[in-house]
Amino acid sequence: MPSIGIVANPASGKDIRRLVSYATTIDNNEKINIVKRIVLAAQAMGIDEIMFMPDTFNIGYSAIEGLEGTLTANCRVLDIPLKASMEDSTRAAACMEQYGAGCIVVLGGDGTSRAVAKGITNVPIVPVSTGTNNVYPAMAEGTVVGMAAAIVATTKDYKTCCIQDKRIEVSVNGVFNDIALIDAVVTEDLYPGAKAIWDISRIKHIVVSRCHPATIGFSAIAGCIHVIEDTCDIGLALSFKEQGGLQCRRIIAPVAAGVISKLDISCVEKIPLNTKYSIIADESCMIALDGEREIKVRKDDKIDFIIKRNGPWRVKIRTALEKACNLGMFELT
Repeated sequence: MPSIGIVANPASGKDIRRLVSYATTIDNNEKINIVKRIVLAAQAMGIDEIMFMPDTFNIGYSAIEGLEGTLTANCRVLDIPLKASMEDSTRAAACMEQYGAGCIVVLGGDGTSRAVAKGITNVPIVPVSTGTNNVYPAMAEGTVVGMAAAIVATTKDYKTCCIQDKRIEVSVNGVFNDIALIDAVVTEDLYPGAKAIWDISRIKHIVVSRCHPATIGFSAIAGCIHVIEDTCDIGLALSFKEQGGLQCRRIIAPVAAGVISKLDISCVEKIPLNTKYSIIADESCMIALDGEREIKVRKDDKIDFIIKRNGPWRVKIRTALEKACNLGMFELT
């Protein structure tokens, strides 16, 4: 029975960067509308079962109730513990893969996609942007997203419609700690506080798996020096503090929505895949992963970053729909 999962994060797009920049807000009622369009399109393309992550805003339940009378697919909200934290997305994604979902649609930002990636092994995902400063998820119409998810879930060779993304593995003192999909940032902050970083003057290092000046945020800073695509087998590391009297490189970059900032870069280094990039913390600090402060580091701790192509399989929406067209999946017989 073809099935898909939907992880919709009610907390995405509500962090402190909404107060210090001009970012767009997608409220939870709009997320419900997006989910409805995904469901209707997926069931029209042959999906029989749709699983939802439970959440504090009841996005899944609201979508099911709002579509009463038009549903043909079996829709259900997973009966799993709800902690109102990133763990919900990780746990829900793991359950969806265990229950046989052929694809998982993720509504959120970079952090939500990272949380889902931590819970899955092979199931492909369609990350849809409803967060802040998003690089990993894309802006896409819910109808098209539902179609692409259904096509992938009903296709045996789904990997022809996907790319396996890179991820950044972070270790402290030789012990693996966590991952990031887009960027890992070392900041002078000592406590998580508001999880999102908004004061760029406190940034010490950035490691990115990909970067482009057409994005917003930390990866855009790197992207204003070198462009590294998702297909490139390298990453990039930047340092922002003087090192041994090295002359700074001054750039401007779009660090937040509507905010172009000047930054002094003291070191730029390309990192081949599977190659360790290490720094020694010269003071206590925090490491933020895909925009969220996560790891506290003490002075003299050794931090290792390794970029590998072992991240999630991400659906290329246009490729999936083109494949369906070539296979005649839109033709009625």
